Amino acid sequence: MVNFTVDQIRGIMDKKANIRNMSVIAHVDHGKSTLTDSLVCKAGIIASARAGETRFTDTRKDEQERCITIKSTAISLFYELSENDLAFIKHSKDGSGFLINLIDSPGHVDFSSEVTAALRVTDGALVVVDCVSGVCVQTETVLRQAIAERIRPVLMMNKMDRALLELQLEPEGLYQTFQRIVENVNVIISTYGEGECGPMGNIMIDPILGTVGFGSGLHGWAFTLKQFAEMYVAKFAKAEGKQSPAERAKKVEDMMKKLWGDRYFDPANGKFSKTATNDKGKKLPRTFCQLILDPIFKVFDAIMNFKKEETAKLIEKLEIKLDSEDKDKEGKQLLKAVMRRWLPAGDALLQMITIHLPSPVTAQKYRCELLYEGPPDDEAAMGIKSCDPKAPLMMYISKMVPTTDKGRFYAFGRVFSGCVSTGLKVRIMGPNFSPGKKEDLYLKPIQRTILMMGRYVEPIEDVPCGNIVGLVGVDQFLVKTGTITTFEHAHNMRVMKFSVSPVVRVAVEAKNPADLPKLVEGLKRLAKSDPMVQKSDPVVSYRETVSEESNQLCLSKSPNKHNRLYMKCRPFPDGLAEDIDKGDVSSRQELKTRARYLAEKYEWDVTEARKIWCFGPDGTGPNILTDVTKGVQYLNEIKDSVVAGFQWATKEGVLCEENLRGVRFDVHDVTLHADAIHRGGGQIIPTARRVLYACALTAQPRLMEPIYLVEIQCPEQVVGGIYGVLNRKRGHVFEESQVAGTPMFIVKAYLPVNESFGFTADLRSNTGGQAFPQCVFDHWQILPGDPFDNTTRPFQVVAETRKRKGLKEGISALDNFLDKLVTNGGKTTLTKRLLASLPNCCVVHQDDFFKLPEHIEVGEDGFKQWDVITSIDMEAMVNTVTAWIENPAKFARSHGVTVCRLNEEHGENDIQILILEGFLLYNHKPLADMCAQRFYLTIPYEECKHRRSGRDYPIPDPPGLFDGHVWPMYLKHRCEMEESGVSVVSIDGLLSKDDIFNQVYTNIWNKILNFS
Repeated sequence: MVNFTVDQIRGIMDKKANIRNMSVIAHVDHGKSTLTDSLVCKAGIIASARAGETRFTDTRKDEQERCITIKSTAISLFYELSENDLAFIKHSKDGSGFLINLIDSPGHVDFSSEVTAALRVTDGALVVVDCVSGVCVQTETVLRQAIAERIRPVLMMNKMDRALLELQLEPEGLYQTFQRIVENVNVIISTYGEGECGPMGNIMIDPILGTVGFGSGLHGWAFTLKQFAEMYVAKFAKAEGKQSPAERAKKVEDMMKKLWGDRYFDPANGKFSKTATNDKGKKLPRTFCQLILDPIFKVFDAIMNFKKEETAKLIEKLEIKLDSEDKDKEGKQLLKAVMRRWLPAGDALLQMITIHLPSPVTAQKYRCELLYEGPPDDEAAMGIKSCDPKAPLMMYISKMVPTTDKGRFYAFGRVFSGCVSTGLKVRIMGPNFSPGKKEDLYLKPIQRTILMMGRYVEPIEDVPCGNIVGLVGVDQFLVKTGTITTFEHAHNMRVMKFSVSPVVRVAVEAKNPADLPKLVEGLKRLAKSDPMVQKSDPVVSYRETVSEESNQLCLSKSPNKHNRLYMKCRPFPDGLAEDIDKGDVSSRQELKTRARYLAEKYEWDVTEARKIWCFGPDGTGPNILTDVTKGVQYLNEIKDSVVAGFQWATKEGVLCEENLRGVRFDVHDVTLHADAIHRGGGQIIPTARRVLYACALTAQPRLMEPIYLVEIQCPEQVVGGIYGVLNRKRGHVFEESQVAGTPMFIVKAYLPVNESFGFTADLRSNTGGQAFPQCVFDHWQILPGDPFDNTTRPFQVVAETRKRKGLKEGISALDNFLDKLVTNGGKTTLTKRLLASLPNCCVVHQDDFFKLPEHIEVGEDGFKQWDVITSIDMEAMVNTVTAWIENPAKFARSHGVTVCRLNEEHGENDIQILILEGFLLYNHKPLADMCAQRFYLTIPYEECKHRRSGRDYPIPDPPGLFDGHVWPMYLKHRCEMEESGVSVVSIDGLLSKDDIFNQVYTNIWNKILNFS
């Protein structure tokens, strides 16, 4: 029994090289808490007889009743290595005593935010895998999280007793099971890790290196190859005499290499071989099976089959010393006692942890760049890298732990540099803090520092860097997480990235209105204690997105009509939204680094990538606002207002006020009032929101739904039932595999979250209760169908969501957001409207008489001369007009116009109307003379440029065409027209469409009436 005091723990806290911060992570029900009992027992905190049953780290009543870990629990353990074992530690050490700060975390996907909080404050992880079930979906999730946080893993294959007693596997079959699990874990590590050249070096697990354990947490026994290698080296060492610890360690390591893989042992000559047969062709047993599994199998066989004589011989041969009370036991109880004495789990695991997991001194060197947001060479970063107790305090709070005092919480976290003590005045910085600002910053003293000991807390005066600690009095200033420091210029520690997304929401209401304040207080406490909680039947969150680029340049005018914003949007390339979610692309990145990443991976224009204004919603979401303008006045003055409108629009999309996802918005141009008072936030923010909505509506908007990855374990005979249920629920299977050595199958499928309600019940009723699903959020996927088509699923979802949120029925029309301008001058649009409104009306478009492209000359300015009269066959146009004059009715019929008579009030004569539409009508005298009335639409330079940039031409304008050619030619032709003395009615092109139409329409009717 090791029992130790808080003073002893405080003494070893200063020996940074001898601290191990580690978490126990695994899939649900793979035996983490049970296994942790063996470590707690070794530290003398619980009796060895209760180890495996106490579940010491399940501190809550509901955890003990349900036998499931819900909250991650921390405990500090002391372990002393022998002189021989110390020789296996390759990095620096300070004495033989080690402090192990252990966090037992939940395995169920619903509590994975607790795993994230645990991983942030640890440097190593004990990954527990049930050797019968193998690597499951949540094993992969938590291991991926660990690798992302640069946490070194070691593996423990648990529930070996089940493999022997229930499955009754043969030694070779069990070896193959172990080998497969090691390979699967290494595949995950190599997929998500940074490789041997990464900052952590090689983190692949290997039984030969001693980073893989085998055993049974419930029975309290475990081993690594090191334990058996030591037994065999000790046997041979008797003949060789005394050895130094270093010599012995070298021999043990050499022996470990012979105990795994394709290595065989020949009992006839006592030699090891790399071939499976000896000289005589006889098959040799694998060393792992012969020298490790065979003795274990013999013990199991003798005890479970009540072979008392054989049991006694084995106990004597293995030099196992049983207590008098254990000698009277039989069956499983005796087996448990014998195995626990022979291969104590606490020793094997604690040795593996102390030898192979890094100390804070080692780990913080390569973790600092992931942990700290500030510059890598400031005082805080240097203190974290060197784990310096004399540097400024830098501490990260990863979660809040409820206290026995109702409504109060311990702030649980890790000291990365400096020292935290009771009464120390610190800067408490929330996740929204920015250096140089006072938002989310509090200067307060620490009320108390405490040591977390599972179910208990112990007061402690101060805690140096490299250790895990709880603080009292900080909960009033932090909601969930934050940074605590004494360094005035410190940046935040980086916020945690959670592996799950809150895609299902539940509304809570009080039956008795008088209880509402209590409900609000309860929800506040829940929000503090659960890092992922966000506060109806359950409601699924959707996301809005776009599937194409906006089909036009969208314009919205401010309420005072003095400011105009021109924007477009487009969907993200595949993978960018996920990169933003993971933090690979973020607003806090260095500008050039982010631009280079976007240019190399997603082929962004580097200049545009450097002009990202913000991410949204909430400044971190997967949507981007980019400035692609050139030389616009006053733009920076309205930037904050446009960003505010962007955050608003991306948080509440145009379809049904759900968050936007995967959309890039580009600011193309702005026209602003010269007086600042007329372009304030009140004018710009709602205008930005309107133009963003218009962009989305012109880019084929779509809904995205969340998708679960479902892993189902079941016998072979019920697999067909699973397919039936998934097909009914819009799910699909993408992988099906058998668990080797068992009749069980693992089916992996994707299932829409919206279809997951009642899925478990349906599955069990269709499989006779033999299928067990595990769901974890995986990705977002576009919901097939157009949200504007009332026969589709997206239309129903939008309608239901709008109704639930109390929004107006139906998606708002584009006209509510888009302030349309007549394209360029507005000739074509006006002509169409006149054609529809006037009787017996035909039209001739000048554009129809352009010569072929090869006949268009190139001018001195380098551009093709489309805007000169020689590019048009004016003679053909005059002939066409002449044909109409000679027989208007025949011309009208040939152009599909129905000829009718005018009303009596307008006279009896048949009136025929021909509209000529073009841009050089009045520069050709024969044509100008044919017109009874001539209208000329005028617009200023800026407006003309905006309209032209938003128009889709078959051949896009080359850069510089408008300023270098189009506008100068317009001025030239206008001047020529005015000099020729042609009489025209000038119309202001900035008027509204209705005003322009009414003015021209009235003028034409007056002309008709004068004729009649």
